[in-house]
Amino acid sequence: MNEIKKGIYKHYKGNEYRVLFTVLNSENKEEMVVYQDVKDENKIWARSKEMFLENVEVKGEGVPRFQFLREEETEDFKDKYLRALADYQNLIRQTARDKEDFAKFANEKLLLEFLPVYDNLKTAFAHADDSAVQNGWLEGIKFVIKQFKDALANLGVEEINTVGEKFDHNRMEAVSEEETDDKNQDGTVAKEMKAGYELNGKVIMAARVTVFRFKI
Repeated sequence: MNEIKKGIYKHYKGNEYRVLFTVLNSENKEEMVVYQDVKDENKIWARSKEMFLENVEVKGEGVPRFQFLREEETEDFKDKYLRALADYQNLIRQTARDKEDFAKFANEKLLLEFLPVYDNLKTAFAHADDSAVQNGWLEGIKFVIKQFKDALANLGVEEINTVGEKFDHNRMEAVSEEETDDKNQDGTVAKEMKAGYELNGKVIMAARVTVFRFKI
């Protein structure tokens, strides 16, 4: 049998499956057979047509992997076909989204190793004294910091704005409070204790901050 009939097939191990339709794999142009477990319609698989039609060896003899048993009633099959097609399309869309998310966030673990180094360089630059400026090594740190910043930006990393911003518990962690007589400052960030970062919009390191609290 070189063609796929729509209907019920028996797997060589005994289970029965309903062939729903065939599709063309857009990546390798291979024809795929989409089929469903007769006993559990939530279980749907896709297998290459070549593998679906091939023989397998059982006790030294070649037998079909799937053997056609019977056709189904047209209307009943049509309903099952439409439901399965919708499920399959949803699966394809979800798979595409999963691949996109993986590509966006695959570097997260590595970035978490490098970001503390970047923070330490910025801290060293911020606390440099006059002798460092005179010796000229400060310019070298400044250049390395810029390289770091540009490389992180190319990877989709952005530093979270903090000082003067309203405290955002989704992106920041309040480690202390500072009293203020200005009611307008209540709930805003007074100091940044540790920088925070986002990767393509996802917080990978919350900023640690001090928050103004209005003194009543």
